Amino acid sequence: MTFDISKITIPTNPGIYLMKDSDGKIIYIGKAKNLKNRVKSYFLKNQNYKTQKLVENISDIEFVLTDNESEAFLLESNMIKKYRPRFNIELKDQQRYTYLRISDEKYPRLLVARRTRDGKILGKGKTFGPFTQGSSKLLTIGALRKAFQIRICKTLPKKVCLEYHLGNCEGPCEFKDAQERYPKHVSALEEVLKGKNQTRIFTKKLEEEMHQAAELQQFERAKDIRDTLIRLGSLQTKQKMEYVQNSNEEYFGIGTEEQSAIVMNFRMINGVIRDSDKFFFDLVGDNSFSNFLFQYYSTHKTPKFILVSELPTNRRLLENLLSEQAGFAVKITVPTKGKKKEIINLILKNIELVHSKGGDPGLIELKEILGLSVIPNVIECFDISNHGADFAVGSMSRFIGGKPNKSGYRKFKIKTISGRDDFAMIGEVIKRRYYRLLEEDSELPDLIVIDGGKGQLNVALKSLESLGTKIPCISLAKENEEVYLPKRKNPVIISKDKSSLKILQHARDETHRFGVAYNRTIRKNLIK
Repeated sequence: MTFDISKITIPTNPGIYLMKDSDGKIIYIGKAKNLKNRVKSYFLKNQNYKTQKLVENISDIEFVLTDNESEAFLLESNMIKKYRPRFNIELKDQQRYTYLRISDEKYPRLLVARRTRDGKILGKGKTFGPFTQGSSKLLTIGALRKAFQIRICKTLPKKVCLEYHLGNCEGPCEFKDAQERYPKHVSALEEVLKGKNQTRIFTKKLEEEMHQAAELQQFERAKDIRDTLIRLGSLQTKQKMEYVQNSNEEYFGIGTEEQSAIVMNFRMINGVIRDSDKFFFDLVGDNSFSNFLFQYYSTHKTPKFILVSELPTNRRLLENLLSEQAGFAVKITVPTKGKKKEIINLILKNIELVHSKGGDPGLIELKEILGLSVIPNVIECFDISNHGADFAVGSMSRFIGGKPNKSGYRKFKIKTISGRDDFAMIGEVIKRRYYRLLEEDSELPDLIVIDGGKGQLNVALKSLESLGTKIPCISLAKENEEVYLPKRKNPVIISKDKSSLKILQHARDETHRFGVAYNRTIRKNLIK
């Protein structure tokens, strides 16, 4: 049953929307300048199949208002990382980032925070991040502790330890004045962890305090501040060096085919391609190139120049957000000539190659998961629509390159089976379809999918065996979306967010829709 959008009040403010399923689980998060206009658009006709599947799963929608579109952009990104909804873009390496946590102890410590699969942060206290593995923040957690005199002992000792004598901790375990200063150190650390610009602001503030202390002849205080500035300066130098060594410019190309997108990137360091990745995502809701780039740079170092095959929507907003996040000006451009244009063309050629090899990346997944000898470029799926002996029909959908090929759909009036024997009907339809193709020497599919469980699969396999053909054949059981394979006792469970399962579901749903429509036509004609 489709969610009734008319029963909820939708604000016209900017903000984000959280779509939930019947279990209350967040399945999609989006942003909007005008929430009412954006959310209502999901329930209009002529949506692509993947957006339709999202809408079918919606049982509730929650809203969070923001002051402007920029805040909505940031909040959406953070909420996606936290809840990881299955219909949103999730980069394949998003598991590589982590958070830092300031514990909620009397004298807090700085720790690496861990997350559960559903995004919950383990441990109490204030959390900051995300930071990537190899990020300057994560690499210099030791330097941060030293710069802000944060203790490292798991249990507070009664006497000062080696860290005190090394000048890395003021000893709140023993000295009252250290206990009084400790909250200030923690507060200053929090400011730095909030962003790179905060580091510069904090440094300037410390310099002012140091000069003020010197003027008041508080030389011990001025010396302590100077030592902190030296440690902080060392930390900033490491961050700067890391940037110079690792980030010059980055190139992105994007290719779309109906309901899916492929993004490929080249990372350039000193004019040399040092790394490349491919990313796939479904074109559902607000999933876009712009959203992809913002998600990507929330877990990767941001270069000064991002060169793209096409400009993302909200380019100026995206540049401002990335610049604020990075602490320097970030430019997004489309190169039009020279070496930079050649690199973009090279990326697009690579994307075309991926498309030519198998179209939808889910087909490649299917080949690997099902152990097929070839990529299943041509898939035929069968279903029985049964409303009694007089109203039983078979239906078949045909998918080429992961997309519906509606001219290849077929319908079958059941001829040899009486009663409501769905199993036998599947056997009849399979035999009729492939007997004809073999007789005509027509192209056979790379994969046959049966709507049903182990029983329906076994009947289909017997029909194929009787024809002497060995076309790969599987079945998809709707209740738990289990995939049954020949000669395997237990079904294969494909993760719900996998493109491969979505292709099978789409083929099954199309077959069912086509069969029900044919059955309805037959019943109407008989009644007349």
